Amino acid sequence: MRNASLTRQRPDAAFVVRIIGIVLFAYFFFGFMLLPCLNTLTSIFTTKNAAGETDPWAVIRFFFAGNMSRYVWNSLKLALCLVVTVNVVGVSIVLLTEYFDIKGANILRLGYMTTMIYSGVALVTGYLFLYDPNGILTTALANAIPGFNRSWFSGFNAVLFTMTFACTSNHALFLRNAIRGIDYNTVEAARNMGAKPFKVLWKVVFPTLVPTMFSLTVMTFITGLCAMSAPTLLGYDSINPEIVRLAGSSVADESFPQARAALLSIILAMFTIVLLTVLSAYERKGHYLSVSKTKAKLVKQKITNPVWNVLAHIYAYVLFIIYMIPVVMIIVFSFQTYGAIRMKKLDLRNWTLINYFGKQDYEYLTNRGTYKLRKGSISGLFANDATLGGIKMSFILSILAAALACLIVVVACNYIFKSRNKKSGIVLEYCLLFPWLLPTILICYSYRTYFNSDAIWYVGNMNLYYAENVRLLIVLAYTVVKLPFSLRMIKAAFYSIDSELEDAARNMGASGLRTFLKVKLPIILPSVLAVFALNFNALFTEYDMSATFASSYGTSYAMVIQSMCAEEGLYGYNVNASGRRCASTVFIMLVSGLILYLVYGVGGRDLGERLDAKARRKRIWSRMTGVFRRSGDSGVAEPGEQL
Repeated sequence: MRNASLTRQRPDAAFVVRIIGIVLFAYFFFGFMLLPCLNTLTSIFTTKNAAGETDPWAVIRFFFAGNMSRYVWNSLKLALCLVVTVNVVGVSIVLLTEYFDIKGANILRLGYMTTMIYSGVALVTGYLFLYDPNGILTTALANAIPGFNRSWFSGFNAVLFTMTFACTSNHALFLRNAIRGIDYNTVEAARNMGAKPFKVLWKVVFPTLVPTMFSLTVMTFITGLCAMSAPTLLGYDSINPEIVRLAGSSVADESFPQARAALLSIILAMFTIVLLTVLSAYERKGHYLSVSKTKAKLVKQKITNPVWNVLAHIYAYVLFIIYMIPVVMIIVFSFQTYGAIRMKKLDLRNWTLINYFGKQDYEYLTNRGTYKLRKGSISGLFANDATLGGIKMSFILSILAAALACLIVVVACNYIFKSRNKKSGIVLEYCLLFPWLLPTILICYSYRTYFNSDAIWYVGNMNLYYAENVRLLIVLAYTVVKLPFSLRMIKAAFYSIDSELEDAARNMGASGLRTFLKVKLPIILPSVLAVFALNFNALFTEYDMSATFASSYGTSYAMVIQSMCAEEGLYGYNVNASGRRCASTVFIMLVSGLILYLVYGVGGRDLGERLDAKARRKRIWSRMTGVFRRSGDSGVAEPGEQL
């Protein structure tokens, strides 16, 4: 009896694991999500004036008296303009490829989706290659149009133009799915009642797209507000580049730069919180479309008016050219010599792989009139130590962060679904969504300032911003930023798990861990792999976060590409920086394209489709081996075999 009572008092393994999980998550949430951001907020009101006295309102007064408001207004102006231009272009490309009957729609769709395989710094540098004062298209326009301003592609106009076409990827993905979900019976009913095509589009089609368009509009506004790559490279004063600049400044250079950076970060956070709150409230209202019992697949609509039909085709192919020209030119010039790239003139007779694999010395004329040799000044993508270092750094950090984010979310979702309608599950979910309320740059800036100290006890009094420790800090920032997106996607996969399968496994005596590994994981695995791939794709080419940390020990691939813009010159150490930049962009396209194929090709198949594919491969292999066996039996010699 005594032994039995002791057994009953001893906690079971599941309870111990649950307690350990709660403690670890509380440590992660408070230590790496909440406290750093609170420190940024309090730093604004602990600023010391010139006399060394704490002045809580010094930064606020400086904001209204100085030029900080200009950065806020510029970001707001960019965000508002992007809402208009991105929606116009984004809705256009979806209607042209999915709703209207446009010749060559499949080819057009591929062109419109090219921004999905290269973005951020790579995309901006690609546009600079074409449109900067000495760019290919700028030079062509200057030769064709007398008095053409070669400096047109700079500042606000350049940023708006670049980001307009860069930000339509979400429309191509999500709005495409929304328009494909329209019931054609509703459209046909409106046509039968005498409604003209454009009236059907306005009165029937557009209302079904409003929820998706509203979400895309909010996300576009946030993207414009938090823009980093384009304003930095194109010379536009906005919030994020100023935060990065202030974060690297000192008190000796200007007044309380750290507190000013913190204030700008908090302003970004306030805008983000308000917008996401509005979006959540709008989604909670619910939006429904009444359809027929038998849903019919949408049939593309012909434009009967010949004039409008011609104009629609012209518009579609003009957009296609705008999307495709940077891609084509970057690929072509990546195989050209330094001289051809520098002069922006194609030499189809001289193709080279030097921008990828080559390495040559470069002889240059000094100011004294003598020639000198600079070894390895011309180096390709895979022959340049700095570029290879950036690739290696981004690859390792991105894989670790993408895997860690997926692991955390999978464990959390498993707990949430096991504790449905419990407060603990709801609290856990909201904690994982917390980083969505904050701009990425605020999280990274908070990490940089908070962990740049050896007084943080819960990390072992170790300065995480010092030397190589910053790589761990970057991985943590990457992971935290990707948690909300991973949660939304993986949680949807958990809804597809039939509860009866779990009940059957439990009735057969399977433990919780075994049930998860053998029943749940095979079902959610395609979605988890897809989320992992998308996270890796985004982190591999990210620039904002690594630039905020601004550490030589955490130089990412995107930062290396950005540095190539200012690296090239007659007396520079990397003369063919522009050629290597083109090659780097092509490399990013290949990596991103492979990732997208894995996500939407292989990874997009469910468990049944994967099993069918496996069975087909097995049957093909059996036939092939059977043929070889029959060949061997008939006395036909196989390769390398003597009779």
